Order: sequence, then structure tokens, then C-alpha cells
Amino acid sequence: MNPILEHNALLNRRLLLKGSACSVGIAALSSLLARDASGGTPGLNIGTTHFAPRAKRVVYLFQSGGPSHLELLDPKQKLKELHGSELPDSIRRGQRLTGMTSGQESFPVIASKYGFQRYGQAGTWLSELLPHTGRVADDICLIRSMNTEAINHDPAITLIQTGSQQPGRPSLGAWVSYGLGSEAEDLPVFTVLISHGSGFDNNQGLLERLWGAGFLPSSHQGVKLRSNGDPVLYLSDPPGIDRSFRRRMLDGLARLNQQQLESSGNPEIAARIAQYEMAFRMQQSVPELTDVSSESASTFELYGEDSRKPGTFAANCLLTRRMLERGVRFVQLYHRGWDQHNALASNIPKQCRDIDQPQAALITDLKQRGMLDDTLIIWGGEFGRTVFGQGGLQDDYGRDHHGRCFSMWLAGGGFRGGHVHGETDDYGYNIIRDPVHIHDLNATVLHCLGLDHRRLTFRQQGRDYRLTDVHGNVIHSLLS
Repeated sequence: MNPILEHNALLNRRLLLKGSACSVGIAALSSLLARDASGGTPGLNIGTTHFAPRAKRVVYLFQSGGPSHLELLDPKQKLKELHGSELPDSIRRGQRLTGMTSGQESFPVIASKYGFQRYGQAGTWLSELLPHTGRVADDICLIRSMNTEAINHDPAITLIQTGSQQPGRPSLGAWVSYGLGSEAEDLPVFTVLISHGSGFDNNQGLLERLWGAGFLPSSHQGVKLRSNGDPVLYLSDPPGIDRSFRRRMLDGLARLNQQQLESSGNPEIAARIAQYEMAFRMQQSVPELTDVSSESASTFELYGEDSRKPGTFAANCLLTRRMLERGVRFVQLYHRGWDQHNALASNIPKQCRDIDQPQAALITDLKQRGMLDDTLIIWGGEFGRTVFGQGGLQDDYGRDHHGRCFSMWLAGGGFRGGHVHGETDDYGYNIIRDPVHIHDLNATVLHCLGLDHRRLTFRQQGRDYRLTDVHGNVIHSLLS
């Protein structure tokens, strides 16, 4: 072979980039395996905040399926007078309907069967279905003017969790992991817990991409803890494998991965090495975390009897507090069963019984331990529900999806307790004051964590991406 031609062939663009990337990969590995001065594991992230944070950890109590704001958080007294009347065109304004109600000939207004009452010194109106939450109303910042463009579950939940209706973007938890890193050496930065509601079993699917890392390094994805068997798949060593053997195996694997890292310069290999090390440490830390036998009787009484039953929302709230104490940065709880197209009136009390006491207990527990001020708790779903009845006027009515306006609340972490933001019309159908888009909410959440949503970016395929895309404004009036 002609040596000159062979030499020229070796100097192609791919090999040049491959060789020059080695130093980048080695630097990435050093970052992943290093410990910062506070004892955390920064990982492939910025590692420092843009300004002083109000919160350093997040709990996201996500109510999957779209809870009805009209039954829970946004009282509409006038609906009692309007009950059974046709929704006026002047209110509907030609807005999109889902395929489940677009063919209805009539859109009768339905008033909630459930009343509201004032709670706390601020006198916040909340549903009678949420008495425990009412007792912590002065710690809650209630937003009644949330809005989203999406009207179906998959795009809506993808949008609120990742900032885009298109799959493939990093989740909020992954962005927080990337931006802030970890405070825990033996637990993941970002964990996920799932519970099933007691209402009618009409659960929407929860795909793992909702807590995925997207194009961020895979070390930032959420780790789902299960309620049955090993909390994490393959957590226990198989028969015949002990800790010393596992340690030797991982050391050998790390040497092989290191060789490949030096050869290819692929930073994802560095992330994988770090994940193997975390998995090894989790084999000891996770069983201790999930063993709640040391919790006092008064703690179980605070969270409710369901907190003794693994997999319930109450048990997951208690586990959340234990994870926060151990340095987990972001905990995502999904509670399913809110997609109440029919039989809403009879099923929503069951859903509320699942969540009311434990979510109030979590706020109370963190406050008692001095952790609420720097912990941000978020509560809400992907959208709300329509004021008109799906399927017409019925006693045990249902409601369709409604993204034009809905309600969420936040507690701790710099948000104003006892504050109500935004207002909807008499029908709870349109926003008439202080709208908050999902991008605004995410921008404000990052702000409380000391992160500028415009500067928390990741370059992918020649473009700088961020959680809020090219949108979003920090809503300072929500903050204390």
C-alpha cells in the first residue's frame, strides 16, 4: 500500500475529533468521581449557582391525569346558579376540545358537588375534601392561573415535566441534577416514586422518559424506587456474589472502561463508570433508607395509617422526607388516577383521601425539622378539567381535559405562604388576571434554586438548549 495514501487516510476528520476528545473525556471522568469541598458529587454539571439560592432541594408531588381545579382549589360560587345551563360561546371562544367531547351536541355547565371553606390566617379558600391541607394553608402559595397549550395527556405531561411537548428533552429533575449536583454520596441526585390512586382505575401511562436525562449525560436521569421486591432492580447481589467479589469485579470493569474512555473520548463512558460506583454504594444505602421501622409511632400518626403500607402516596411522602435528610436533591412523586372523565363526583373524594393527610404531614414534618425554608414542594398535574360535563348533565358527572386554566400550589423554598396568585372567570374556564405559563413556573422554580433559566443550558447538535426553551419569565410576585 502507498504509505503516503495510508498516512492521509489516517488523518481524516473522525479520527482527529476522536483523538482530541480524549482529554475532554478524562476531564469529565475526574469531575464525575471528584468530591467537592462540601462532600457532594458534582458530576457533569455547572456545580455552582448563578446567585444565592432560596431552596436547595425539590419535592414534586405530581398528580398524574389532571386533577379538577373546580373541585379542589378554585371555588366558583356562581356555578350553582349556572348549573345545567349551556356554556356560552363567549366563554368558550372557539377553544380546542379533545376528541372525547368535540362531538357533543351540548356542553352543560356543572357545579361542583363539594364545598369550599377558608383556611389559615390568610383565609385561603380550599375544598372541603382537603381539610389537612387546609391546616397548612398559610405555608402554601396557590396559583389559580396556570395554563398550557397541550390538551391531551402525553404532550401535556411531557411539556410540564421537560419544557417541550416533543419527547427527548431532559426532565426538570435532570436539569436540577445537572445544574446543582449531589449532596449525597450514596444515593442518587434524583429519585422517583409512583403510587396508584384509590379512585376509578383510569390511570395514564408514565413513561420513563418523563424522568429521563434526554441529551444530558445519563447520570442525571431519575432513579425509580419500587415498592415491591428490591427497591431498585438488581440491587441485591445474586447467590455466590459477596461485597468483596463485587468490588473486584467493578474495579476490573472500571479499568476496561477507562481504557475505552482514553481511546474514544466519549464522556458517556465516564458517566457510566460513575453510575456503577453509585450502584455499589446504593446496595448498602437503599435498604437502610427504605426500612422505616425506626420511625416513631407519632410520625406514622402524622402521615396516616397508609404510611405503613409500601407503595402508597403516604408511604412515599414519608420516604421522601428520609431521602431529603440524606441529601437527595430532587424527589418526584407521581400519584395516578386523576383522569376523571366519568364518575368524578364519586371518585375524587377517594383520591383526596390518598393525598390530603400525607402531603400536609410532609410540610409539617419538614417545618418541624427546620427544612421547609430551603425545600421547595410543588403540587399539581398536567392540566385541569372542563366546567362542562363530559357526556352531558349527570349526577355522577365527569369532566374533560382543560389546559386553558388550572391550579397548582407550592410551599417552602422562597414562595409566599398564604398567597393566592391569579384569577379565572366565573366559569373557571379562562384566566382574567396574572397568567402563569408552565415555562414561567419552571423559570421561577429554577430561580429559587439559584439558577438563571436563561443561563442553565446544554449544547446539543450545535444549539444551546434549556428547560424553558426560548420562553419563560420569573414571576417575582410569587416569591417572599
